[in-house]
Amino acid sequence: MRILVSGASIAGPVLAYWLTRHGFCVTVVERAPTLRQTGGHAVDLFRPAMNISEKMGVLPRIEERATGTSRMTVHREKARRPLLVDLSKIFSATSDRHVEIMRDDLSEIYYDATRDEVEYLFGDSITAISPDGEVRFENAAPQRFDLVVGADGLHSNVRRLVFGDESRFRAFIGAHLGVLSLPNVSGLDGELLIHVGVGRTAGMYGARHLGDARALFLFRSEHELDYHHRDVLRQKELLRGAFDGMHAQVDRWLDELDRTPAFYFDSITQLRMDTWSRGRVTLVGDAGYCPGPAVGGSTTLAVVGAYVLAGELARAGGDHERAFPAYERAMAEHVLGSRAAALSAARTLIPTSHLGVRGLAHGARLISTLPPRPSRALLRLTTKSARLYNSMTVDDYPPSPTASRGHGGLAGDCGGGSGWREGYLPPSA
Repeated sequence: MRILVSGASIAGPVLAYWLTRHGFCVTVVERAPTLRQTGGHAVDLFRPAMNISEKMGVLPRIEERATGTSRMTVHREKARRPLLVDLSKIFSATSDRHVEIMRDDLSEIYYDATRDEVEYLFGDSITAISPDGEVRFENAAPQRFDLVVGADGLHSNVRRLVFGDESRFRAFIGAHLGVLSLPNVSGLDGELLIHVGVGRTAGMYGARHLGDARALFLFRSEHELDYHHRDVLRQKELLRGAFDGMHAQVDRWLDELDRTPAFYFDSITQLRMDTWSRGRVTLVGDAGYCPGPAVGGSTTLAVVGAYVLAGELARAGGDHERAFPAYERAMAEHVLGSRAAALSAARTLIPTSHLGVRGLAHGARLISTLPPRPSRALLRLTTKSARLYNSMTVDDYPPSPTASRGHGGLAGDCGGGSGWREGYLPPSA
């Protein structure tokens, strides 16, 4: 049974890994010519995603590449003195198993776990999907697949082709996000510097293995701002305007906008769909249920969703008419919870009042200074995300002992490999 997955970031490789373990034959198509190395930002893996990664045998590599962020210095706008926060205590209070890692590092680790058993088609994109499974590409010859999965992010091409324009499903939650790479002139290693004001938060962090640093900007706006997703100059102009006059240190970070090798800007938007499946096509991760970039734990949700989708397909013997509804039922509570947690996190991370600014700074310091048990109790009372990720449970989907890895079992004859154009090969390690 042949399955096409669109997207080689996080959900795509994780899904491909588990599908091959269940005996399916998998091809992953990715628009970028190689794995994306765009700078990115740090993402969180909470307990369920850590457990899944451990089953994949990649947890040691993930822990090796962890950012190690353990300290935070908080500057409140107009305040004279910063506050020092022990982040390691907050992380341990939030989840009994957690790691922070750069998104690009995580993508590479998951890809490396699959590259020898999964066919990757880089530098191409899907242009059409027919009800009978025929898929057309920008470059490669048409191919027929039994199932197609969109794992291609918030602005999913598969979702657009099958479900319609993104505007039908996106819900702007009142904020925008900017990320840029910049020299680590302060020598940050395991430390987060953060400036918090009413309606805007800026931070910078680094780690020894990165070689550079990242600056992260979050700011509120009543309406989604007017810009084209490819108009980088306009995006940088909006970011400068939102943080004008906040602090001299923030101004220096913004000065790097003209020199940064990697820049990302987007609205913080949730995907709200009644169903993620139609016919032979389904969606996983941000493509189907993004709770909001930078505020919603979307990486953990994507890893869990990929694991559950592969497991339900195996449990149904490849029958998507049974597997897709089961997958949606299994994920529904997690998705709804993550949406609510993201809205709560956005209100906390980007305060709407001076009282909120004080609450964020002093609340973080209080939690970091309390003993572990009281700090966990306080977090449970004050954050939805802690309750959500600590209570998230996932079924066990053991691979079939009779299914060979990527061939045989449910897969049958994979075939089709010679149909791809020459040159569409995975990047070298």
